Amino acid sequence: MSRDFIYDEIANGIAGQIKSGILKPGDRLSSVRELCEKHRISMNTAKRVFLELEAQSLIYAKPQSGYFVSQLPYSKLPLPAMSRPSAMASMNEPDELVSAVYANMGNDRLTLFSQGAPAAALLPLARLKKEVMQATLTHNGGTVYEPLQGNLKLRNAIATRALTWGGHLHEDDLITTAGGMSAISFCLMALGKPGDTVAVESPGFPGTLQLIRSLGLKVLELPTHPTTGVQLSALKAAIPRMNICLLVPNFNTPLGSCMPDEQKRAVVALLEEHGIPLIEDDIYGDLYFDTQRPKCCKAYDKTGNVLWCSSVSKTLAPGYRVGWVAPGKYKEKLLQLKLVHTITATTLMQEAVGNFLKTGKYEQHLRQLRRTLQENYHHYVQTIAQYFPEGTKTSRPQGGLAIWVAFDERINTAELYDLAIKHRISIAPGRMFTLQDQYTHCMRLNFGMPWSEEVKSKLKQLGRMAKQLLAFSS
Repeated sequence: MSRDFIYDEIANGIAGQIKSGILKPGDRLSSVRELCEKHRISMNTAKRVFLELEAQSLIYAKPQSGYFVSQLPYSKLPLPAMSRPSAMASMNEPDELVSAVYANMGNDRLTLFSQGAPAAALLPLARLKKEVMQATLTHNGGTVYEPLQGNLKLRNAIATRALTWGGHLHEDDLITTAGGMSAISFCLMALGKPGDTVAVESPGFPGTLQLIRSLGLKVLELPTHPTTGVQLSALKAAIPRMNICLLVPNFNTPLGSCMPDEQKRAVVALLEEHGIPLIEDDIYGDLYFDTQRPKCCKAYDKTGNVLWCSSVSKTLAPGYRVGWVAPGKYKEKLLQLKLVHTITATTLMQEAVGNFLKTGKYEQHLRQLRRTLQENYHHYVQTIAQYFPEGTKTSRPQGGLAIWVAFDERINTAELYDLAIKHRISIAPGRMFTLQDQYTHCMRLNFGMPWSEEVKSKLKQLGRMAKQLLAFSS
């Protein structure tokens, strides 16, 4: 077992005991020496475990006394209630708001709390550059078409990695696409016709909502719990009104919820029984904070009814536009659509990403990225608990890139956006994440950027502006 793996395993194990309440605030932890003896590790590895837990604000040190469990920051922040969207299919798009926020992408003069991808500083840019250079040398400079299904090395690497979430895929089961949204778009076009209804979580990703509507499909938003995802009873009740189901079971944005395995199994069985295909967007699945990657719905698929989609846009290289889909029994339909719409995806980027995945560099990068994101999340909740208005509620993401913040309903986050942008801060107002008139007092904050005093200062500014809006409304 590698030193990094031992360190991660022990730190994550203690973190899990703290978060589950087994270890309570004020409890004294084992000493460095006791940890060494218990796990047969070196003094340096034991110290590294405690430093990691301190960085996550889970423990604190008392001179001459040892390490103790902290009061968790999010314990001061209530969890938002389960969403209660209308049972009617929705059509009311917040176009102007979405366009305004999306226009900020890539603007390095802003603090992009609205961004939905990790910052470049968290990505292995130098190593990726080498992979692209190597791909140029070995792939005819990227001037030739890939096979219709996509780069073989990439598909093989994805199939191999599927074992981490319980998947049993072969390279021939996969089709590469120009990013995750392209994969979802092909799935929707293959499965639906204008007027059909697609059931989704609420709140949900604005890009997906816009895509569904652009294809002439209707959106049915389902009640969603901020921790466990879509409500199973609501999904059952909606069966007669849906033609397609599109879910993000692992760390969906903006809530960061993760559907329990038994619920995933039940969802797959329910939709299979009624002949409703499930498009599974697993774009955040690799960004887990726990010790093990969560399973996918595809792991429980016995008939090919689940179309599993993902990409490296949230983990490795957003601009490379490398995605894929395992479409099950709908493979031929998707291949035909890819032939008509794109023929092939970017040759060089597929080869570069395929090699990055095959050589183990991806796992090494993910370990560091997950650690950073988890630390960032704890910094955010500490700052929110201290500086945001009293009564603010937050989700408790178990992975992913975002935290959902719910204010007092008198605070309109579209107004907060207008105020914040004047201070070069961009947020994602809650109204973006629905096609209904709801979540106007909520916002999504991205924690996928390096933590710094400047980021903390901007969060504090947001808190002051929210208090200002609340005071004006009284």
